Amino acid sequence: MIVEKLELTDFRNYESASFDLTPGVTAVLGQNGQGKTNFAEALAYLATLTSFRGAPPDALMRAGAGAAVIRATVRDDDGREVLIEAELSRTGRNRVQVNRQKLARTRDLLGALRVSVFAPDDLVIVKGGPGERRRFLDDALVALATKYDAVRLELDRVVRQRNVLLKQAGGRLTDEIAVTLDVWDARFAEVGDQLGYARATLVARCRPMVAEAYEQLAGEPAAVELEYEPDWRRAGLAAALSDAREADVRRGVSTVGPHRDEVSIGLDGLPARTHASQGEQRTLALALRLAAHRLVAERTESTPVLVLDDVLSELDPERATALLANLPAGQVVITSASPLPPAARPARTLEIRGGTVVADR
Repeated sequence: MIVEKLELTDFRNYESASFDLTPGVTAVLGQNGQGKTNFAEALAYLATLTSFRGAPPDALMRAGAGAAVIRATVRDDDGREVLIEAELSRTGRNRVQVNRQKLARTRDLLGALRVSVFAPDDLVIVKGGPGERRRFLDDALVALATKYDAVRLELDRVVRQRNVLLKQAGGRLTDEIAVTLDVWDARFAEVGDQLGYARATLVARCRPMVAEAYEQLAGEPAAVELEYEPDWRRAGLAAALSDAREADVRRGVSTVGPHRDEVSIGLDGLPARTHASQGEQRTLALALRLAAHRLVAERTESTPVLVLDDVLSELDPERATALLANLPAGQVVITSASPLPPAARPARTLEIRGGTVVADR
């Protein structure tokens, strides 16, 4: 799929702006604070209905505006033109339309457009806590199959309700608490086993792709390890919840399940989070993103739009050149505060200043 045009109204620092994109590489240049990442954020928002910067909807609207509109004209894989629109409101409900038809649920938009974003903050996938790695896996699952969005939301709901019940127990496992826990645990096990299996399958498929991408970026082979082996999957979540019930009641929180899983990332036999250099960690994060992008393209037979948001400035010249030399096929958008390396070869260059396109060449 190809995004041919992106239009913004009252989004972040854009009062009104229109961007024409190319099927190849589009460069979006400008000094810091002019709106380059805001542009990337808007494009990605239409794919996920969330900000990859973790910003709430109110922060996405221009100061003083009551609503913001993001509109994209997309050419799908069958050559058909698709108009995708999202309206964010400060006071009412957000609205999403496809070809001027309002969707019953905003999440029904998922899958209409796929976007892979590489950003400097991706370093947290390797360097941050377990939640960052779980989020990476689950976001990739949703890009592969939108049903996993519902699975993830249901898991969050069940864990919240179960934790409320555990707190209400006050450390005592009464018959009434036990009966109610049985109900929640049955649902928890059903959804948790489903998500755990999907995560394990994803990791197994991505593992060789991550190793290959890391070698391409680093310019030398390295032993890259990617493991997802939570203890509860050995006998299933139902058995693990049963074993942990007394401890959960005593502590007032759910201590086992997909919401507490770790994804281990290693480099040359050592944990990357604590032993890899920052350059190695950043290369690993890029390799993970590239692997997920490649897997989504292969499994869905639809290549996501690839957005490199100010990533090149975080890499040394050799790895920046290697990244550009190994970009996957498809539409690419690169934002940068500096002139791009010659290897980028953009087909179109847009210059942004103060939320306005001041040059298009």
